[in-house]
Amino acid sequence: MMSSEQQNNNNQLVVQNSGSLSFSSHLSKEDEEMSRSALSTFRAKEEEIERKKMEVREKVQLQLGRVEEETKRLATIREELEALADPMRKEVALVRKKIDSVNKELKPLGHTCQKKEKEYKDALEAFNEKNREKVQLITRLMELVSESERLRMKKLEELSKNIDSMQ
Repeated sequence: MMSSEQQNNNNQLVVQNSGSLSFSSHLSKEDEEMSRSALSTFRAKEEEIERKKMEVREKVQLQLGRVEEETKRLATIREELEALADPMRKEVALVRKKIDSVNKELKPLGHTCQKKEKEYKDALEAFNEKNREKVQLITRLMELVSESERLRMKKLEELSKNIDSMQ
C-alpha cells in the first residue's frame, strides 16, 4: 500500500500536470507523456487501493457473517440451557419451600422437646432423690427392726431367766 504522503504527492503532481495542460497548450511531447504516465500511475494506484479496500471489506463482511452465526448459536445454546434449568428451578423452589415450612414446624417442637427434657431431668432427679430417701428409710427401718428384735429377745431371755429362777 502507498503511504498517504506519497498519495498526496502524486495527487499534487497530477493536479499540477493537468492544470498546466489546461492552461498551456505549448507543452512538449515529453511533458505530455510524463503527465499521462503520472496520471496512469495515479489511476493504477487508485485502482489498487480500491481493490484492496474491497478485499478488506469482503473479509470484514465474512467475519461479520461468522460473528452473527456464532451469536445465533450462542443464543440457541443459552435458550436450551435455560429450558433445561427451568424444571429444576421449580422443583428446587418447591423443596426449599417445604424445608422452610418444616423448619418453622421444627422450631416450636425443638423448644417443646427441650422443655420436656428439662421436665424429665427434673422429675428423674426428684425420683432418684426420693428413691435414695426411701433406701435410707428402709435401711433405718431394718436397723430399728433388728434393734427391736434384739431388745425383745434380750427381754425375753431375761423374763425366761426370771421364770426359771422362780421355779
